[in-house]
Amino acid sequence: MLKARLCQRIADGRIPHAQLFVGPEGSAALSLARAYAQYVQCTQRQAQDACGQCASCHKHLKLIHPDLHFVFPVTTTEKIKSKPSSQDFMGEWRQFLHQYPYGNLSDWLASIGADNKNGLIPIEESRQILQKLSLTSYESRYKILLIWLPETMNIASANALLKILEEPPPFTLFLLASQDEKQLLSTIQSRVQILRITSFLPEEIQQYLQNQATCSLPQAEEIAHLAEGNLREALRLAQETEEGSFAIFRDWLRLIYTQNLSELVQTADQLGSLRKDLQKQFLHYGLRTFRELLLVLGGGETLLRVGESQRNFVEGLAKVVKPGVLENLYTLFNEALFHLERNANAKILFLDLGLRLIPLLKA
Repeated sequence: MLKARLCQRIADGRIPHAQLFVGPEGSAALSLARAYAQYVQCTQRQAQDACGQCASCHKHLKLIHPDLHFVFPVTTTEKIKSKPSSQDFMGEWRQFLHQYPYGNLSDWLASIGADNKNGLIPIEESRQILQKLSLTSYESRYKILLIWLPETMNIASANALLKILEEPPPFTLFLLASQDEKQLLSTIQSRVQILRITSFLPEEIQQYLQNQATCSLPQAEEIAHLAEGNLREALRLAQETEEGSFAIFRDWLRLIYTQNLSELVQTADQLGSLRKDLQKQFLHYGLRTFRELLLVLGGGETLLRVGESQRNFVEGLAKVVKPGVLENLYTLFNEALFHLERNANAKILFLDLGLRLIPLLKA
């Protein structure tokens, strides 16, 4: 077990100065890096976990330990209009980690009111890192720098980090939590110990939803199946009103099938006016519906995990959509998600998507 190995290394005094926690979106990469930092600085360590009771642990739980520093992607906002840095958003960051422990970059940017911008770690951040790490630690033996999504560093900041990793200050630990280490400089990868974090198992997600999200057993089982190991997605599914998403998507497809262009334009305007995370939620719901449709077309109705109204809709949709069309539907929705992430005009995007679906549904 990875956690046990990490604890044993600390007990043996074999603490690497730089470690890269790599896991897919919705994995425990960031949470494990945070827990590791807390364990290192805990003053009353247990065999397999931090005590949770000492002053250091209390500060970690509140994300205010003076020897734990965070770096994460930032961008300009109404609050910070130029040269943003992680330090400018520490209040929002603490709130984000408490509310979205398995959140992604889009969640973070939306939480600071910058969901239509791209977040990155700029070169100015590297200068602040040097300044922070040059100071003597306050309470703990080790100073710890936790960098979330280091793959968002631009070339200049990545090169600056490389220099720090090559000549680290004494008693300084670097913890990097990444979703895609391939985007990091190969020279950075070669200077860190890489720890690969796997996706959650369905039974782990099910248990978490029952304990933390107060889901019923049937709800937790269904969501765990749909989330495909992504706990962030599972929590989003638990929070969304499934019937509401279903009704909007069903009515939208009916407008497309009947070629009601005037109402299709109005619906595109309505979808385009939603927050970006809700727009993506709509498209993801469509992709999940197509997955269920694939089961029906393949004779796997018994594997469907949806409510009765959704089941009837999917089975009805299977009478309209030809098997060869399903791949095109997947492609169009994934393309829409791709362009939405890159700040395409949402109203035009949804209208274009609806118009392109007409010949597919009428084929």
